[in-house]
Amino acid sequence: MNISDWLKKNPQVGSSFVSSSSELVEAKTRVKISLVNQFFPPDYAPTGQLIEELAKQLDRQGAEVEVFTGQPGYAFQAAKAPACETIGQVQVKRSRTSQLFPQRIRGKAINGVLFSIRAFLYLLNPRRQNNVILLTSAPPFLPILGYLASLLFGISYVCLIYDLYPDIAVELGVISADHWLARCWQEINRKVWRRSKGVIVLSPAMKDRIAKICPEVEHKVSVIHSWSNPNWIMPLPKEDNWFAQEHQLVEPFTVLYSGNMGRCHDVDTILDAAIHLRDEPVRFVCIGAGAKREGLMQEVQQLGLKNFTFLPYQDRHVLPYSLTACDVSLVSVAEGMESLVAPSKLYSALSSGRPLAVICPQHSYLNQIVAEAECGASFRNGDGHGLAQFIRFLMHDRPKAEDMGTAGRAYLKRSFTPEAIAKQYYKVLRRAAA
Repeated sequence: MNISDWLKKNPQVGSSFVSSSSELVEAKTRVKISLVNQFFPPDYAPTGQLIEELAKQLDRQGAEVEVFTGQPGYAFQAAKAPACETIGQVQVKRSRTSQLFPQRIRGKAINGVLFSIRAFLYLLNPRRQNNVILLTSAPPFLPILGYLASLLFGISYVCLIYDLYPDIAVELGVISADHWLARCWQEINRKVWRRSKGVIVLSPAMKDRIAKICPEVEHKVSVIHSWSNPNWIMPLPKEDNWFAQEHQLVEPFTVLYSGNMGRCHDVDTILDAAIHLRDEPVRFVCIGAGAKREGLMQEVQQLGLKNFTFLPYQDRHVLPYSLTACDVSLVSVAEGMESLVAPSKLYSALSSGRPLAVICPQHSYLNQIVAEAECGASFRNGDGHGLAQFIRFLMHDRPKAEDMGTAGRAYLKRSFTPEAIAKQYYKVLRRAAA
């Protein structure tokens, strides 16, 4: 009897043989991925926290993952982190440079340049030349290194765009659209995107923006949303929440803004709503930092408002408590920024089981998410009165507020879990490795 006849009479053995062979092939074709991002825990920067979760999820899907990042330099309490460490099976390597005047704009720019130099040296290591490199826009010129490494060594890279530059700088009036720097930067972007194996953006509007700038790369642009882990951020009653108790937030109706208060965010509408509610039992809590934080604090003081509490960024282990120490969560995007940024705080707010109040331009994709999730309401920039009315409504109809929070969390669990989103990343990265 030959082997073929024997396998026919023993199909379970043949099936086992095929299965084992498939596993061997899968093991041999395991994708090696390098994630390059300036920020990573113990830094509190949202991009770093997302990259940490992504690395863990890609590892669980069978990829061989290495992270190259910097020392804490955005929002941190621990000023130093190990140069090398292992998290599960993920290898983390940290640059020595990224802490020069981190709270100043020039310092941040210089830190970004220094980190990029170190990242380029990392990419030049022959050991990584068979890896797929995922380069984020933190700092914004980091993807250029992938382009250079690809030209020199044929390295495959994918761009992950959190914030779109120079468009943001133009929208904020830092430089004009026809300035030589803006035109040069935009042309470099086109070259980087064309040579990349893929471009990942966080919203449909960002994809449309890139397609308009560089139509020939539209087919390689993937929209992959951010996410939150519903097993980590879970609803918790304020009376059982030590963070709410510690900051006297159990009794007042609490409106939470947690995250960066930067130039791309709308804090004016929040301030206007707080003015309308100054004589009511409502407390606005702002956790984080950013370019607009000091200005907001000064205006609150000048107006004599007593309904604000300002707190610094919180350690990662505190977030399940700080994000649930409220009755409604705020998300905001400034006018004109709807296709340039995508707030990651939206997803952790959904996970917290609290209703959302979203401040954004009329054509923002956030409006659609709020409507589909039935998790709250959205308001156009400047509509502080409407926001105040919505807060009053929630304060007087707690069951409805609870229903909105529950619906939002259910929507997140259907659409934006780490497992679901990481599968989309892995698909793009496997394709880039082929």
